[in-house]
Amino acid sequence: MRSMAMRNLLSSVSVKRKTKKRMRKCTSITKHRLVEEEDDEEGFSIKSSAPSHTHGVQPLGNLYLNPASTNSRDTGLGNLHTLSDELLLDILGLLDSTSLGVLATVSKSFYVFTNHEPLWKNLVLENLLGGFHFKGSWKSTYVAASYPSFDTSAVAHGGFKVRDFYSDYLFQSWLCANLEMKPEWLERDNVVRKRGISVQEFVLNFEEPNKPVLLEGCIDNWGALRNWDRDYLVRLCGDVKFSVGPVEMKLGDYFVYSDKVREERPLYLFDPKFAEKVPKLGDEYEVPVYFREDLFGVLGSERPDYRWIIIGPAGSGSSFHVDPNSTSAWNAVIKGSKKWVLFPPDVIPPGVHPSPDGAEVASPVSIIEWFMNFYGATKNWKKKPIECICKAGEVIFVPSGWWHLVINLEESIAITQNYVSRRNLLNVLDFLKRPNASTLVSGTRDRVNLHDKFKNAIEASFPGEIDELTRKEDRKNQQRKLSFWDSVTDANVGAFKFSF
Repeated sequence: MRSMAMRNLLSSVSVKRKTKKRMRKCTSITKHRLVEEEDDEEGFSIKSSAPSHTHGVQPLGNLYLNPASTNSRDTGLGNLHTLSDELLLDILGLLDSTSLGVLATVSKSFYVFTNHEPLWKNLVLENLLGGFHFKGSWKSTYVAASYPSFDTSAVAHGGFKVRDFYSDYLFQSWLCANLEMKPEWLERDNVVRKRGISVQEFVLNFEEPNKPVLLEGCIDNWGALRNWDRDYLVRLCGDVKFSVGPVEMKLGDYFVYSDKVREERPLYLFDPKFAEKVPKLGDEYEVPVYFREDLFGVLGSERPDYRWIIIGPAGSGSSFHVDPNSTSAWNAVIKGSKKWVLFPPDVIPPGVHPSPDGAEVASPVSIIEWFMNFYGATKNWKKKPIECICKAGEVIFVPSGWWHLVINLEESIAITQNYVSRRNLLNVLDFLKRPNASTLVSGTRDRVNLHDKFKNAIEASFPGEIDELTRKEDRKNQQRKLSFWDSVTDANVGAFKFSF
């Protein structure tokens, strides 16, 4: 089934979101095939609790299997039917809520398109910056906040089915929100796991060679590991608001949202100021001993954002990216579990297309979509990705420059920090002085001058350190270069080797 899906990918429009581009690839497959037995290796399984598509949208493949049908999507759009679904939704995304409401009355097709949940999600996130109370759907959430006296129950649970409406783009959005993770996506676990190793062993075997490792038992003494469940955090944090995408939300409100929502890309609570907002949160964890050298600390209050509390429901996560400012990172799971997929710096993940300057990345719209359409390709790669499931109490080390994707397999709470040690200091300084640093550097207001500030602070705090690290790096580079005779002879057999 997966191979057929790959052959039927449709072209799409890339959508820019800040410095990241995402691309949609839709699959022409029948719903019947999707819900076949779980032991069918080529099929996909829908969650048992999944509702049918709100408006009865079917994948385009069903139209091909039913030649007597016509696509009501086209008849209801008139001359606009020639536009792709992606382009049509891009245009609708320029409209306000009133215009969408009026347009929904024009035809059944416009009704389906104007009720597409991501349109209303964008309206909520763009207009309700003070936070929101999720009402079961993004449209009802927007209407309830904008028109408090309006009964939103019909909006949240209503909507009529449209017969013979076929759209891969709209169907796949529903599919990705309701698809079970396939067992084969979870079974590969090839990360190195270590317990109780020394700092020296960590540096020698993992940080110096820039290799991932999963560390067990190094956060067993955290108060967070014992205390951080929903009830405790809601009581502790009270009315404090945390960063959730572009909005700020109280923790209780976020949990209401995460319980009710069923969407392709759930919002992720990802806050860099959590310890300043609620100091006790910062008191209940400590940096594992392996990561305590953090040279960005010389900048004091001017250092870029470096630590985050992360909370999200099953299906939430981060699509493929490289951590900011060429830093390394560690991620500790406190509750729940996370699936990790990591590629080394010289291997770009399939389906991911970074721009030449690294300022933008085109990738599938959602994490599930990447697994559906691209994960299978990695089976035949010589350089296979590093994969694992990181569970509560475990910490993963993410080396500088590694591409990584993370998806929560259940509701999860984690702490992550980015850091600079002597092992990656030169890489960070090189990154910060790139010609386009103003577009690449993140987590600080002064992107242009960060290099000079950081270098000067390092030289003041650790005189001669940069020069010594540079000399060591030069010696390593010299050792890597083959001598003339090494390059023309085969040391194993003593004969000349011709390489014309």
